[in-house]
Amino acid sequence: MNLSILFSEQYRKIARDGLWDNNVVLTQNLALCPLLAVTGTATNGLGMGLATMVVMVASNAAVSVSRHLIPSEIRIPIFVLLIAALVTLVDIFLNAWMHELHKVLGLFIPLIVTNCVILGRAEAFASKQPVMPSMWDGLMMGVGFTAAMVVLGAMREISSAGTLFANASVLLGESFRFLETTLIPEYKGFLLMALPPGGFIMLGFMVALKRLLDRKAAAKITEPTIIDTIVLEEGA
Repeated sequence: MNLSILFSEQYRKIARDGLWDNNVVLTQNLALCPLLAVTGTATNGLGMGLATMVVMVASNAAVSVSRHLIPSEIRIPIFVLLIAALVTLVDIFLNAWMHELHKVLGLFIPLIVTNCVILGRAEAFASKQPVMPSMWDGLMMGVGFTAAMVVLGAMREISSAGTLFANASVLLGESFRFLETTLIPEYKGFLLMALPPGGFIMLGFMVALKRLLDRKAAAKITEPTIIDTIVLEEGA
């Protein structure tokens, strides 16, 4: 694969959409059930985000490869079956190699099948595009989703327990031990942030911050420069 293609306008737009402009959580407000349920810690958010990203990349690739073979009348059920097969494989892998994380995430791993983001990208993008752009779209959407999960989990974990990536070595493996950090020693904790209402509160702050940044960026683009103003005045 020629890596220079990743810097083309098409691929840069796909990346920008997935990471920011059309972010699964902050813009589309989708997948809120696992988002609020498992992001009590940054470790859980990272694990769930990576599992979802793998399924998204693989499902986009599978749908794109078979897009000319699937009758349009039954494409949605077939897409769901493909996604379900991939989620089953991820579930088996986590159970075998990351059993502690699998126990924490529990039911939310099989529920990745019902994640409307995965089915939506398969229908809206992968079913109409070649394999490489489809995989790139799945990767960028997955990275954007994972980033939102980790940031929300980190905010909740810090405010509720004063730690960051607690038990990462237990849930993700010894290679992730370096992530474990205690930011506030002897912190008494703030229980609300560990519960779903705390997730809603933190998510609201994140969405508000994104919209504020988007408005400021749009204002800078539309704001006339001094030179433009002088040119307009001379033309008048």
